[in-house]
Amino acid sequence: MEKETGLKREIGVWGLSANIVNIIVGAGIFVLPAIVAEIMGSSGIIVYLFCGFLIALVMLCFAEAGSKVTRSGGGYAYIETAFGPYPGFLSAIFIVAGSVFSDAAVANALVELIGLAFPVFTDPVNRFLLMFVFFSSLAFLNVIGIKQGIGLVKINTVAKLTPILLLILFSWKDVSFSNLYWETAPSFNQFGQACLILFFAFQGGDAGLSVGGEIKNPQKTVPKAIFTGILFVLILYVLIQTVAQGVMGDQLPEYKEAPLAAVANVVFGPIGYSVLLVGAGISMFGMLSGEILNLPRVIFGLASDKVIPLDKLALIHPRFKTPYMAILLYASLGFTLATLGGFRQLAVIASASMLLVYFGVCLSVIWLRKKQKAKKGDFKIPFGNTVPILSAGIILFFLSNLTGYEKTGLFVFFLALTVIYYMVKAIRTKKS
Repeated sequence: MEKETGLKREIGVWGLSANIVNIIVGAGIFVLPAIVAEIMGSSGIIVYLFCGFLIALVMLCFAEAGSKVTRSGGGYAYIETAFGPYPGFLSAIFIVAGSVFSDAAVANALVELIGLAFPVFTDPVNRFLLMFVFFSSLAFLNVIGIKQGIGLVKINTVAKLTPILLLILFSWKDVSFSNLYWETAPSFNQFGQACLILFFAFQGGDAGLSVGGEIKNPQKTVPKAIFTGILFVLILYVLIQTVAQGVMGDQLPEYKEAPLAAVANVVFGPIGYSVLLVGAGISMFGMLSGEILNLPRVIFGLASDKVIPLDKLALIHPRFKTPYMAILLYASLGFTLATLGGFRQLAVIASASMLLVYFGVCLSVIWLRKKQKAKKGDFKIPFGNTVPILSAGIILFFLSNLTGYEKTGLFVFFLALTVIYYMVKAIRTKKS
């Protein structure tokens, strides 16, 4: 997707770790504790541990693939290098699709959050107009210049981590350990459903590796940064679910719009509720701003390199020097999907799209071992092919929990992409 031309390798372990944490800890964790509690009750903590286990295995695969394929592109670059242009094309589209669905899910959560403070936005017409304002204003901001867009992104990390860490620190005095006891064991079906929806909060760490062409000593930096970042995220999430369940107990599922704000209301009173509500809103808006800043440039790169047959998406604005057509397309897709679905449904589809990419990366590790000779300093996962095979197997378990309608939709999407790819290939062959 990108030819390396003079990029400087300046990103170290802590910089890459921070990048991974910032991307993973998005808006989902402000909403998902209540949904997990609704499905799993007080046993929800085991879903976090299982998702953390999976993401650690998957990131191991990313670490090995990233030490072998050091150009930018992340999962797309690994799959394309291992299996060729067609799987690379599919993975690139699924990465973009997963991000669009993710943004639409977060936009829904943000509007529901605003509806708590201003009930006028619970009206369907006003809800529609508010979503339009969000996506159109962010698209406009990013069209007129990257400096304006990235300025919003810088606020995001502090805005989302500070209130969460304060809530965890001061909530223990209100935790009732009786709320953490398991009354009944969850069913296998409940466990699978909860894993699929919760994975939404764990995905995205791979995007931090898209800067592969700018990482110092990637053979060592990539695996160290991955485990530093994933360990921090897992501990943070486990603590969040523990204090939320411990403070709210059986009432936690009743606060789906803002469960952490409800916990803050008990711990700090109305002021704490307001602070967490605002913090969650800023985090969600910041996540949207970051996505609309970054992902259109992926579409722009795909169009520029002829991976997708839409040359207009490679156009650059003559005045602002931004990929304006890609930005407008991405924002339009996000807005359309946001108006058609709710947070839970969109989050599941986003998770499924990214799981397919992760599945490809796991398999690419096995193939890259056969395709490329090991170089000195390459990171290699121990225990042979156990980790990539186990990762792929768990991902298939997650995907098996999709509904029949969702599976059919993904299959039709896959077929449509296949037809498009080979039609474009045939046209280019004929022209040449």
